[in-house]
Amino acid sequence: MSKKLTALALVLVLLAGCAAPQQAARPSEHDWCGLSYQDELPLDYADQFAITHYQDGYARVQIADGGCYLVVPPDGAVPDGLAPEVTVLQQPLDRIYLVATSAMDLFRALDGLDSIRLSGTKAEGWYIDEARQAMEAGDILYAGKYSAPDHERIYTEGCDLAIESTMIYHAPAVKEQLERMGVPVLVERSSYESSPLGRMEWIKLYGLLLDKEDEAQAVYAQALEGLEGVLDQPSTGKSVAFFSITSNGAANVRRASDYVAKMIEMAGGRYVFDDLGGENALSTVNLQMEAFYEGAKDADCLIYNSAIDGGVRTLDELLQKSPLLAHCKAVQTGDVWCTAQNLFQSAMGLGDLIRDMHTVLTEDDPDPAALTYLYRLT
Repeated sequence: MSKKLTALALVLVLLAGCAAPQQAARPSEHDWCGLSYQDELPLDYADQFAITHYQDGYARVQIADGGCYLVVPPDGAVPDGLAPEVTVLQQPLDRIYLVATSAMDLFRALDGLDSIRLSGTKAEGWYIDEARQAMEAGDILYAGKYSAPDHERIYTEGCDLAIESTMIYHAPAVKEQLERMGVPVLVERSSYESSPLGRMEWIKLYGLLLDKEDEAQAVYAQALEGLEGVLDQPSTGKSVAFFSITSNGAANVRRASDYVAKMIEMAGGRYVFDDLGGENALSTVNLQMEAFYEGAKDADCLIYNSAIDGGVRTLDELLQKSPLLAHCKAVQTGDVWCTAQNLFQSAMGLGDLIRDMHTVLTEDDPDPAALTYLYRLT
């Protein structure tokens, strides 16, 4: 399905799923439960959420496969006639329980950490400095992970919204308990965006929740501007393998449809496992090292993913994990890189990683100071 058709389908789901039962089908420019239609938020790449603005500061949010939400402005009245499945989010939302780690960097970029009171990650688990510092200072409190929240703390702190990842669907009783406590639950799906730029575009949703839509638009526009001169460049013709090595000695690689593979393409490279598709919902797959070697031995560049095991600092450390890699072309030419460990909590850093990839593909000896999330293994 094309991107335009996917977006259209989401809007149609929004209009059908959130309408009051007594309303007949109407065009997209319509009023809803007494609210006067204003506009639809334009999205460039994201297709996992949609936002409709209404007059007087109201907005409707539809998340693909995840529910419908009505954002009500401070002191605004909740309209009559809402369907039971519509979750009301009454602003200000400033006592948030943030469990979806991918969203923290978006709050940071909006200068919105003061809206987060509770975290599903402990201080030492954050690689975002501002988040860790806020927890160490007591401005953000730990309230348990997604499957075992501290209900007493959540209630005592007056939590007004829980932002969960789709992992919460593995613990449906937890979600139901939060809702019984009067805590609305928003299940975010930024990780389901096929485009890395779509993942960053979720900042527009959090801008809406925090009443910082203009700031969100500006931050997102700046991120896209930073990619000018990269996205419009022709392919370098160079091939890239992105991987990590599991404790069992297998190579964990991304499927061709994964956003990392798309970042490599945006940077001007070719992902070596571009034929690795499949219907499995998981974005990664484990390959026996011999199979990985066959696919990656002639790659121009190897990038080791630090997210799983913390990464490696030297080429020797990598070869200790798999001596077979010594025969790879990229190892012999010195084009082996590793991602910084904070990368996968840095949702707004994906543009920087694309630039880093472009740099290492186009420059023989990049200045380490010019790179944000990649470092060379020597």
